[in-house]
Amino acid sequence: MIASFANCFKIPELKNKIFFTLAIVVAYRVGCYLPTPGVNGSVLAEFFQRLSSTSGGSIFGIMNMFSGGALEKATVFALGIMPYISSSIIMQLLTAVIPSLERLAKEGQAGYQKINQYTRYGTLVLALVQSFFIALWLEDKSGTVFQGLQVVNNPGWGFRLVTVLTLSSGTLLLMWFGERIQEHGIGNGISLIITAGILSAAPSAMQMLLRLMAPASAGAGSAQLQPLTLVLMVCFLIGVIISITLITQAQRKIPVQYARRIVGRKVYGGQNTYIPLKVDTSGVIAIIFAQSIILFPATLASFIPHQGFQSLASIFLRGHVWYYLVYGLLIVFFCYFYTAIVFNPIDVAENMKKHGGFIPGVRPGTQTSEYLDFIMTRITLAGAVFICAIAIMPDAIMASFKVPYLVASFFGGTGVLIIVGVMLDTMKQIESHLLTRHYDGFMRSGQMIRGRR
Repeated sequence: MIASFANCFKIPELKNKIFFTLAIVVAYRVGCYLPTPGVNGSVLAEFFQRLSSTSGGSIFGIMNMFSGGALEKATVFALGIMPYISSSIIMQLLTAVIPSLERLAKEGQAGYQKINQYTRYGTLVLALVQSFFIALWLEDKSGTVFQGLQVVNNPGWGFRLVTVLTLSSGTLLLMWFGERIQEHGIGNGISLIITAGILSAAPSAMQMLLRLMAPASAGAGSAQLQPLTLVLMVCFLIGVIISITLITQAQRKIPVQYARRIVGRKVYGGQNTYIPLKVDTSGVIAIIFAQSIILFPATLASFIPHQGFQSLASIFLRGHVWYYLVYGLLIVFFCYFYTAIVFNPIDVAENMKKHGGFIPGVRPGTQTSEYLDFIMTRITLAGAVFICAIAIMPDAIMASFKVPYLVASFFGGTGVLIIVGVMLDTMKQIESHLLTRHYDGFMRSGQMIRGRR
C-alpha cells in the first residue's frame, strides 16, 4: 500500500493531478475563514458550540457539517456546496419524470452538458434563495434563535444584499472548484470538497476526546472516558469502516448471455457478461433527505415561539422513540425512491432484448424486467437497513459512551459514510492510473477497486 502511494509521484501526469487537487482543497479551506461583512462571529460560534455539544439536532447542524464549519463562522463559503447538490438531485428527479429532459439525457455528451448547464442555473437560484433566508435568520428580529444576542451589527436591506451576494458568490466559486478538480485533478471534485469540510472538524473532535480522557480535576478524580472505552470505540470504528466498504462495494451480479449473430463471414455476440446491481444504490442521499425532513420541525420551532407547535416538534428531537422510528422509515423510503429513479428495469430489459441479450432461465421482455425489479427490491432492503444502522450509530455511541455529538459523528453516521465512499472512489481513479503505467495497484490480488456508481 505504501509503495503504491509512493509510485503515485513517479508518474508526472498523476503527480500534477494530485498537487492540483490539493491546491484547490487548500484554497477552499482558506476561504472558509474569510468572514461575511457585518456578522458578529463570536456570537454565532457560541450558538453552534451549544448545538454541537448537545445533539446537533437542526438543519443548520447538517449545513454546517457539509460546509466544513463555514456556516458557524458566517464566511463566504457558509452555504457550502449544498445548493449544487440539491440542484443536481432535483435535475436527476426531473429527468426521470419530464420526457424532454429524459430525451436530452440520452443524447450523450451534448445532452449531459446541457443538463449540467441547467444544474448550474438551479444552483444559482437555490443559492440566492438560501442566502436571503440565512440573512434573515442571522438578523433574528424575534430574538428567539440566539436568545437576545445580536449577531448582525447593522441589520437591514444593505446587510441582506451584501450577504446574498457574498454567500451566492462563494457557492458558485465552490462549484467552479469542483468542476476544475473533475477536469484537471483526481477524484470527484464536489465529493472531495465535502469530504475536506467534514474532515476539518476532526481536530476539534480529537481535542474534545482528549479533554474527556483527562482527569476530572488537577488533584484527583477519574477521567470521564476510560482508556479501555477508547480502545473499544476505536475497534468499533474499524468495524464500521470495514462494513461500509463491504456494503459500498457489494453487488448482485445477474448473468446475461448474448445470442450469436452471423453477418457475412463474421460472428457477433455470443459472449457472457453480467449486470451489476448495487446493494446500496442511494448511498448517502437517502440519509440527507431523511435528515432534512425529520429535523425540519425542530428548526421551524426555533422561529415560531408557539407552545403547542414547539411541544409537537419536540417529539421529533433526538432521544425520542418517534424520532428514530420516523427517521428509519424515511431512510428506507428514500432508499427505494432513489433506486427507482436511477434504475429502470423496463429500460434495461428492452435494451437487452434489442441487442439479443437474455438472462438464463428468464424470458426476454416483461419477465426480465419483473425479475430485475424483484431482485433489486430485495437487495435494496438489505442496503436500506444497513444505512439505517449507520445513520443512528452516532446517537447510540452518545448514549453508550457518554460523548458529545461531535465526537460520536466520527464513529458512524453521514460523515463516515461520505468519507469512506469518496476515498474508495479516489483510490479507484489513482489505481487505474497506476495500472495503466504498469505499476502495482492498491489491490495485490489482481482485482481493481470498484467505484460507488
